[in-house]
Amino acid sequence: MLTVPADTKMTGTIGEHYVASMLARHGWAPALTRDGLERTDILAVQTQGNRAMIEVQVKSARGSGQNLSWPLGLKEQTRARNSREWFVFVAIDAQPTGPVRCFVAPRDHIAAAAWIEHMHWLTEPGIAPGKRNVGPDRARSALSTFERYENRWDLLLESAFDAPVLLPPRFRDYALEDRVGLPADHRWAAALPAWG
Repeated sequence: MLTVPADTKMTGTIGEHYVASMLARHGWAPALTRDGLERTDILAVQTQGNRAMIEVQVKSARGSGQNLSWPLGLKEQTRARNSREWFVFVAIDAQPTGPVRCFVAPRDHIAAAAWIEHMHWLTEPGIAPGKRNVGPDRARSALSTFERYENRWDLLLESAFDAPVLLPPRFRDYALEDRVGLPADHRWAAALPAWG
């Protein structure tokens, strides 16, 4: 069976075009932005209803299984500027005929997840001091973190600020611990929302 070697630029292209096609299937008119537009890979407008507009950042990774993860540096960890900012994570199977999976989540959920997952990893009890010392700029989030967001295209119809939090319940517990918490400027820093 043919396995196509991973190419970062090609992986990104696959993800962006796949997300654009899925948006169109769900009643959005998508437009890919030019390289260099900060925080947005696709702008999309509803073709029905109130003609709302959304801004989508696409993060793509190639591989399969629970070991798949996406790098989420400081840029991805910044809070949403408005209620229309979304991420779509794309998991592209290594085999060209394999499945493509999408995980749709609000930017604020991603920012919280990246911070919580990284800070828990960094300060996990039982790990010898100095064994883990990579800063939040090198954070990665696992596919399992976003499983409950899979194919949640319906979330795009509402404000990203009102979307249910579908992160793993343990992340809420971690965020309440002093060793993990949330960045001071995160929308949830003062009070965590309920987890769905």
